[in-house]
Amino acid sequence: MIEIRRYPFFHHLRSDASSHVMKFAGGNRQLAGRGLSFWFRPELVSIMELPLDDRELPYVVNARSSDFQDIMAQGSVMWRISDVDTLANRVDFSIDLARGHHIGTPLDHIGSLLASQIQQAATDYLGALDVRIALDKGVRALQRALTEHVRQAPELDSLGIEIIAVHVANLAPTPDLARALQTPTFERIQQEADEATFARRAQAVEKEQAIAENELNTRIELARRERELIDHEAENARQRAEGDAVASEIETESEAQGIRVLEGARTAAERERLAAYRGVELQVMFGLAAQEFASKLQSIDHLSITPELVGSLANELAKLTPKRD
Repeated sequence: MIEIRRYPFFHHLRSDASSHVMKFAGGNRQLAGRGLSFWFRPELVSIMELPLDDRELPYVVNARSSDFQDIMAQGSVMWRISDVDTLANRVDFSIDLARGHHIGTPLDHIGSLLASQIQQAATDYLGALDVRIALDKGVRALQRALTEHVRQAPELDSLGIEIIAVHVANLAPTPDLARALQTPTFERIQQEADEATFARRAQAVEKEQAIAENELNTRIELARRERELIDHEAENARQRAEGDAVASEIETESEAQGIRVLEGARTAAERERLAAYRGVELQVMFGLAAQEFASKLQSIDHLSITPELVGSLANELAKLTPKRD
């Protein structure tokens, strides 16, 4: 960048260190260098100013793939002036001595030339590839192709311009084509998602079946144990009943045995008592009977003895008396 101050008859020019200034007078170059500062008479000289700093040129190019699909690439080119004398001879960098600005648009001219080279390089690269292949290779492959092309372009080399770097920020198809290309991928992803969902559902069903089977096995096992418990309790009850029956039978047998022993004793006693009466006279028997009879009576208010009564008593006693051999 330069600054010009105007005074009567003379002007003063001051330039930055990033500017290369050339002063011509009478068709000859009088001064040339970076960051110059000098006085001059505007009606006698012409001055050129070439920027030496790095420049960035944004670009957007549209190309068509080998299968006739439109693709857009977007990025920027970094460049700088490598040979000021060559570029000054090819492009007019003269400045307005009143304002200090370029008379023409030399930087725009260089930008147009760079953009055309980028467009040509992108067209050649993308036009040789199928759209899917070009998109799969991505921006790095395109960036290498563009860099190689513009650095070897004779048009730029003859200008004295150096390409520092070529950047590709984006490589994309048209919106309609992008949707069409995304459809198979979307369908595949959706299918994978559906398969994952089905797998989760199947796994959930298997788990539910396993849980139900475990519950059924548990119920079967509980029923079997309950049946075993019932059988065991029934066996215990049967054994208790049999024990009670045996005990009752033993008790009954014991009672019957006792009764038999008691009755046997009574019978034996009666037999002995009757045996004692054997050989006893009738009169004695009669007296003993009367005595026994009297012992059974509590009181006698009136007693009548008739011959019939005595006779019947004698007959009864005779029946009771054992017969003698």
